[in-house]
Amino acid sequence: MIDPTDPRSPSRQIADELRKAIRGGDLLPGAKLPSERELVERYGTSPQTARQAVRQLKAEGLVVGAPGRGVFVRERPPVLRVGTDRYARWRRDQGKAPLQAEVEELGLQWRQEVLELAEVSAPDWVATWYDISPGAPVFVRRRRFWIDGHPSQLADSYYLPEMVAGTRILQENTGPGGGYKVLEEKGFPLTRVREEIALRMPTPDEVRALRLEPGTPVAELHRISFSNDQPIEALQGILAGDRYVFCYDLPVDG
Repeated sequence: MIDPTDPRSPSRQIADELRKAIRGGDLLPGAKLPSERELVERYGTSPQTARQAVRQLKAEGLVVGAPGRGVFVRERPPVLRVGTDRYARWRRDQGKAPLQAEVEELGLQWRQEVLELAEVSAPDWVATWYDISPGAPVFVRRRRFWIDGHPSQLADSYYLPEMVAGTRILQENTGPGGGYKVLEEKGFPLTRVREEIALRMPTPDEVRALRLEPGTPVAELHRISFSNDQPIEALQGILAGDRYVFCYDLPVDG
């Protein structure tokens, strides 16, 4: 029942109790929440209050509605842990792109979908890294990565046209080792990678492309790959926030 002396609103009390049951394992992924009628009877409140409580859990991404069936605890897709050794040479020597190698090591299925191969105008952030004018031509590879049947990442890789002319980077299949291997064969071995990560809510296009449930954030990754001091790839990745964990080992002195 609702506690009238509790400073929390009735809908907040219901949402907090359901959230505790979900996080405590009393309501497992895939379990059906009590119906609106059951919540009304259990807590002695109005249907509107019960709906507000469930709406709050949907906004947090804890539950999802299935029309005609009810509301269910959200089932989480496999979580990929992204580590600091993903660009190590021993991984590239396996003949697989970093993400593919990580996914397959976890026993999961990986698939890349090429969405576009084209010469486009450089976005401002790409132009800054390549030290070219905004809007100058760059070549882009737009892809969507799938992990165990779930769309998990959008990735746009930008290259200077003269650097990738005549290479497999212009084709759907870049061959064993991915783009880094192609660039190395062209005389640009990978020597350093810089990553910048920002967390935000997704755009409507990103929600559709990644099939995100309400309340799911994304991580926007800008990755700049260098051969010595020369940028050789500028990548923007949009990662589904419920499918990745970033793990970093940071060396310290002393």
